[in-house]
Amino acid sequence: MENCLRIRVSGADATIEWSQETPTRLIVRPIGKPAELRTPNGPGTLPLARRASRIVAGHPEGFHEGFATIYSDAAEAMAARRVGLDPDPLAMHFPTAWDGALGVKFVEAVIQSSQNASAWTNAMLES
Repeated sequence: MENCLRIRVSGADATIEWSQETPTRLIVRPIGKPAELRTPNGPGTLPLARRASRIVAGHPEGFHEGFATIYSDAAEAMAARRVGLDPDPLAMHFPTAWDGALGVKFVEAVIQSSQNASAWTNAMLES
């Protein structure tokens, strides 16, 4: 563990445990009851907290931010090209149509390999 910060707080009714290694998990241990795992937007989330949450249960923190960065960079590149400017080179690190085609070809190769007793299957995309 690189930096294992753990916090445990015990009260009259329960103990809560949190670890920096798994920051989206909170363990609640009510006295005399089974432990409960609390996650963002998971079971037990109060309505006000659910309304304020921007992530779907099961997705890690940063999920939305990652996609927002991709969309923002792609929009910046398209806007620059639309007005005849070169886009900021730092905004040019988003997936392209070619990247998408490579992903589809890979999935097709995995399926084909599975249907052929795991035989090696070429996943190269012809240009």
